[in-house]
Amino acid sequence: MAYNEYLADRVRPRLKGKGFVEEKKMMGGLIFMVNGKMCIGIMFDKKTEEDKLMVRVGKLNYEELLNKPGSSPMDFTGKASRGFLFVGPDGFDNENDLDFLGGESFGV
Repeated sequence: MAYNEYLADRVRPRLKGKGFVEEKKMMGGLIFMVNGKMCIGIMFDKKTEEDKLMVRVGKLNYEELLNKPGSSPMDFTGKASRGFLFVGPDGFDNENDLDFLGGESFGV
């Protein structure tokens, strides 16, 4: 398993009532889709040997959420994808840290 199932169990309840939620195993991790759009991905970063979230936050919430602990621009290609963040363990260690996932932060 390339993703942390415990972390997936922590994310699932925060997506209830947000629309049609699907889970897909892809890119070596688990992707949560809401209404057909990727919202959250759970992956294991082999480079840092840590779990990481990929989160669609939308362009309006991007700057604010970028300043949260553990957050960094999502960058797979050398260019940051505006509206998407990586969140490291510092940003989801506590249950309260994940509460922004239940807000209107998704840009979907």
